[in-house]
Amino acid sequence: MTTTEIPVDNGVNVEALLGVRAALADTPEIAQFQWRSTVSWVNGTHSRSDVETFYGFGDDQQHHATFSYDVDHPLQFAAQDNGVTPVEYVLVALGGCLTAGVAAVAQQRLIQLRSVQATLTAEMDLHGILGADPDVRNGFSGVTVSYQIDADATAEEIRALVAQSQKRSAVYDILTSPTRVTVDVA
Repeated sequence: MTTTEIPVDNGVNVEALLGVRAALADTPEIAQFQWRSTVSWVNGTHSRSDVETFYGFGDDQQHHATFSYDVDHPLQFAAQDNGVTPVEYVLVALGGCLTAGVAAVAQQRLIQLRSVQATLTAEMDLHGILGADPDVRNGFSGVTVSYQIDADATAEEIRALVAQSQKRSAVYDILTSPTRVTVDVA
């Protein structure tokens, strides 16, 4: 049996994804989504984010469960370390989005994945966020994503998987393109 006869299963239903894309051509309004998170302060720098509902496909939607995420700062910042920092969640989001894309593109291109691991690092100078130097940026000065991928594919095909994932990643776009953010107090 040749490798082309072995079915590829990376756990992604590409037919369903392509069906959604096709449906958007006839009803573009269903592509308008609103993602939501409710964040409640617990104590100190500790807060808890809950994700339960979102709007999409023309109606309010609900996840099968409420997902809760603790956010805090480490002991080294005089905090209680009850969760990862907000900036670490950004890395989690970027890695998760890019890796989901790698799996989806591999499935569509009939490339069987055996393992995918991304290591993300971000550089940050605390002088900015602590107000010690107004010329230092508060956020990341750079982010690096390094993949180790074992797949039934050439190195060139694997690079193409990652490139296509990066091209379609919502979180990559959020981080690399200006996004309007409005903060108000009710």
